[in-house]
Amino acid sequence: MSSSLRKKIQKKFKNRGYNLKKDALDEIIVYAEQYPDDVDGDSLDLLLDYLQEEPLNSSTVDAEAVRKVINILAGANDAPEESTATASSLSVIDAFVMPKYRYDDVKKQFTEHTSSLPVHGEASAKTAVYRERFLLLLQRVSRAEHFSRPAFDSEMSQFENYEISSIQSLIFQMGKKWVMGVISQLEDGHFYLEDLSASVEIDLSKAKITTGFFTENTIILAEGEMQNGIFQVITCGFPPLEDRDKTLKTHSGYDFFGGGTLSKEETVKLADLERQAVNDTFVILSDIWLDDEQVLGKVEKVLDGFESVDIVPSLFVLMGNFCSRPCNLSFASFSSLREQFGKLGRMIGDHPRLKENSRFLFIPGPDDAGPSTVLPRCGLPNYLTEELRNVIPNAIFSSNPCRVKFYNQEIVFFRQDLLYRMRRSCLITPSTEETDDPFQHLVYTITYQSHLCPLPLMVQPIIWNYDHCLRLYPTPHTIVLGDKSEQKVCKFGGTTCFNPGSFSTDNTFVAYRPSTQDVELSKLDD
Repeated sequence: MSSSLRKKIQKKFKNRGYNLKKDALDEIIVYAEQYPDDVDGDSLDLLLDYLQEEPLNSSTVDAEAVRKVINILAGANDAPEESTATASSLSVIDAFVMPKYRYDDVKKQFTEHTSSLPVHGEASAKTAVYRERFLLLLQRVSRAEHFSRPAFDSEMSQFENYEISSIQSLIFQMGKKWVMGVISQLEDGHFYLEDLSASVEIDLSKAKITTGFFTENTIILAEGEMQNGIFQVITCGFPPLEDRDKTLKTHSGYDFFGGGTLSKEETVKLADLERQAVNDTFVILSDIWLDDEQVLGKVEKVLDGFESVDIVPSLFVLMGNFCSRPCNLSFASFSSLREQFGKLGRMIGDHPRLKENSRFLFIPGPDDAGPSTVLPRCGLPNYLTEELRNVIPNAIFSSNPCRVKFYNQEIVFFRQDLLYRMRRSCLITPSTEETDDPFQHLVYTITYQSHLCPLPLMVQPIIWNYDHCLRLYPTPHTIVLGDKSEQKVCKFGGTTCFNPGSFSTDNTFVAYRPSTQDVELSKLDD
C-alpha cells in the first residue's frame, strides 16, 4: 500500500467535501490499485462522481457506501455525461465537518485543530469563542492601510496617529486614542469594551457611528479619550474589511471554507469551467410550510414552471421552516410532518426532468425539528425525511448554516430570522448617513464582523466548539440569508448577498446564476 496513493485519495475526497472513515479508505485503495496506469486519478474522479449521486446522510463516507458505488461501476460503463458533470461541479459542506483554524498571535499564523470537537464544551471553550473572534479581526486590521503603521503623517488625520492602543494602556496614556474590543455588558445598564488585556466602561451617547448594527458582542474600533474613568467614544465603526484576494494571498494553503485546497492550475481550470457554466441556475425557497396545502400547491406550481424550461436548474435549495408551527416539545404531529415530506418527495418525483437532472438541498429553519435551537443546527432528522429519500435519492439534508462550492465559487446558506433580532438588540440607533436600508446594515455587519450571527449568546446560543462554522473568513463570494423579512439583494466589495423572502407568506423566491452572480428576485402570482 503506497502512502502517496493514500494521500492522493484523501486529497481528492476532501476537495469534494468528503471525509473518509478508515474502512472506506481501505476499500478505495483496493479499488484504485486495480488501475496502476491511472496517473491522473480518473478512476477516483469517476468513483466520486457516482458517490455524489448517492443519498448520503452526511459528508463522512463509510465502507458500505463505497462498496455500493464500486458495484455500480463494475456493472455500468455507460454513465450519463450530464449528471456526472453536474455532480462534479457542486459540493455541499456540512457545518460539522468544516475544518477549524485558530490564529496564533505569537507565531502570527493559523493552526488547524485536528482532534475531535465535543458538542458540550468546557467553560474554557466559551472564553475561546470571544478570543478567537477578536484575534481573527485583529490580524486582519493589522494589514489595513490606516492601522498597519504605528503613526501617520499630520496631513492624513487631525489626530496624532492611528495606532491601536491596548485598553490596559489607557490608564497611563492621555488624549485621544484608538482602541479595539468587544462590546459587553458586565453590569446591568453599563457597557464595556474588552480586549485581551483589560476592559473599560464606555459611553456611546455622543459617538458618531458608521453603517451597521452595533450590538453587544460586536467587535469595534473606537476613537475617544478617558474622562473620569469612562472612555468617551467620539467615533466608532467595525474593523475595516479586507479584499478576499488579499486574504487568500496572505493565508495561501489554508482550507477555511472546507471545500479542499487546490493548486494554482486547478484553480485556473475551475474558474474557466465556472465562467462557461452560464446555464446553471440555483432556485432558492425559504419557509416551505408542508402542513399547509396552499403552500404545497405553490411549490408544485414552481416545479411545473421549471420542469418546462429548456435547461432545468442544477440545484433547488429548500430552506425551513418546514412547518407553520414551531416543532418544539409541545409539537405532537411529527408523524403527520413525516407524511408531508413524503408527499413533497412524490410531488418532485412527478417531474421526471427535475428528479433526474436537478439536485435538492434541504436546510432546517430556526423552528424545525432538531435537538435544540442552538447554532449550528444539524440536518433534519432521518425519521422525517425517510419517505422523501426513498423517492428522491439525490436529496441532500445538510446543516444550518451550510456551504456550497460551485467550481471555485464559495456560497454560504443561512436560515435565521436575523434582521429582526439584530435590530432589536441594537445599542445605538443605526446611522442613516450612507443608507437607511436595514438589510444593507445587516449585510455590512456580518461581513465586517466576519461572522454570520454576532448576537449575544443569551439571545442566540452557539455551540462553543463550533463557532468557527459561522465565520465568514475569507469573505465568501455569495451569502444567502433566509429571513422572513422582504426579499432583498445587496452587492458590495465583490460579495453578493440576498434574502429570497418567505415563500409561504409572500410567494417570493430567488433564481440565482452562479457563473455571473446574477440574482433574479421572483414571485408567484396570487
